[in-house]
Amino acid sequence: MMLAMGKSVVKGIMFSVLASSMFGVLYFYSQLLHMFNGSQAFGWRMISLLPFLTLFMCLTKDIKRIKEVIHRIRQRPILILAMLITSLLGGLQLWLFLWAPMHGRGMQVSLGYFLLPLVLVLVGSVVYKEKVSYLQKVAVAFAILGVVIQIWQVGSIAWETIVVAVGYAAYFFLRKAIKTDHLGGFWFDNLLILPIALYFVSTWAQPWSTFIDQPQLILVIAGLGILSALGLGSYILASRYLPMVLFGLLSYLEPVLLALASLAIGEKLTTAQIWGYAPIWFAVVLLMLEGIYYLYQKRQQQRLWANKIKKSTKANTKSL
Repeated sequence: MMLAMGKSVVKGIMFSVLASSMFGVLYFYSQLLHMFNGSQAFGWRMISLLPFLTLFMCLTKDIKRIKEVIHRIRQRPILILAMLITSLLGGLQLWLFLWAPMHGRGMQVSLGYFLLPLVLVLVGSVVYKEKVSYLQKVAVAFAILGVVIQIWQVGSIAWETIVVAVGYAAYFFLRKAIKTDHLGGFWFDNLLILPIALYFVSTWAQPWSTFIDQPQLILVIAGLGILSALGLGSYILASRYLPMVLFGLLSYLEPVLLALASLAIGEKLTTAQIWGYAPIWFAVVLLMLEGIYYLYQKRQQQRLWANKIKKSTKANTKSL
């Protein structure tokens, strides 16, 4: 049993690192989509994502999840209304993810991903009455301090940051509430957003013959779908295989990569932004340290448990 749990955790870590790496690559990849505006790039992303996500689900043997959702919708048609909301919430995040680096707003989105775990702590403690540790309370306090500094400096906090931190939290909790927090539910979220994606694609002013004159555009769009399927699919699988603390700990790799990618493509951090971001980054470090300590305690408990089994086995052998 312990060996099976170990293999599951290793799978989860691999999927989590793969997801964060793909998200970082996508920030760079957005520079190849300069012939489209942010909304058109989002449209092509959603259109190209679905077939590769379906292939990904076939490879991971999660394709059966689609049938499960269809069965639930047949039993309770009202479920489709809730799924429309999760589809819009998720689509908004995917749109912003591509739009931001194409419009010099990557750092604001990155800050939202840094704040997201802290918002989840707050929502979890209020909605689900989960226990909040001392370090988590301190981390939340520093995060609030960072937000207050930003508001004091510029009179407001970037809307992109709010959309990511609050919108993604709402998306996660709603999917959990209606029990579609798996690849099948995510597949339907993307299917339901396709009409909006097709509309955005139709706003492209260039003639469609451009794809014949520049066939590399087809490869760029296909690459967008592959990277998105690998990143988003792996992210959902990681949440299934990993304990919540470890999943949260590894999720901090993503905003770090996004921030580095934003700096690499030419964005700058002003002194005022650094003063606002510093308390939030410190809060992240606190949560990472708590996660490491938690994992250390769990490892020690597993060792004690294994030693007890060995001693018990030896004692039984001697008695025989």
